[in-house]
Amino acid sequence: MAGFSIPAAEHSTITGWGRDHESDAYSNMVDQFGKPGATFAVVSDSYDIFNACARIWGEELKAKVVASGATLVVRPDSGDPAETTLQVARILADRFGTTTNAKGFRVLNNVRIIQGDGVTLDSLRLCLSNFYHNGFSAENIAFGMGGGLLQQVNRDTMQWAMKCSAMQVNGEWRDVYKSPVGDMGKASKKGRLALVRDANGFESTVREETMAVGQADLLQTVFENGRIVESTTFDAVRERAAAGVNQFITSRAPL
Repeated sequence: MAGFSIPAAEHSTITGWGRDHESDAYSNMVDQFGKPGATFAVVSDSYDIFNACARIWGEELKAKVVASGATLVVRPDSGDPAETTLQVARILADRFGTTTNAKGFRVLNNVRIIQGDGVTLDSLRLCLSNFYHNGFSAENIAFGMGGGLLQQVNRDTMQWAMKCSAMQVNGEWRDVYKSPVGDMGKASKKGRLALVRDANGFESTVREETMAVGQADLLQTVFENGRIVESTTFDAVRERAAAGVNQFITSRAPL
């Protein structure tokens, strides 16, 4: 076939377990998708990709991964792509071992790597060059294609992304967030959040429990429990955007 998909975790499916239960989140992925001959990917940089590879995947869950008969694809998603993928490969090689292919390059046992963040033609070449010069086969790594292989206009242009921030489990709310050691600029906000406006007309994000009495939450529910509960027109979106730009310009006008 031309292509296929595999089960793959994204950040909130890992961070939703909480930082103290990172290992449990990974273990659950093995339970759900680790079948003989299967391949599944797990994003592993929510907190510390190197600890995840060395301690959690490489020690706590190593026997479970090997016994599953599946191929685990570890996904680093922050930091310098060339440096991070090479270090991840070295750690996984140390923990899981390697075999040597017909061309004399090392192939990881039981695990692979996928790099999706910061992939451009230049960074992709650097990743593969690092693998080549350190004796690792290119078959150890796959690459995701994002905006970096197109016009380089993506979520990182304005360093903006939307993330899950809270989750209710058994009636109790828990914070959901990522804080990758390789790029703290990707740390996300956590908790039940509200958007408030101060006396000068500027908006900021606060935790709901810290809102002042009578302070209004500007956020509106648009999609809830599978239903669109609030709709708008593109013209209205443009009007709001223009109003925001005008406010920004006015607030910074010289006195």
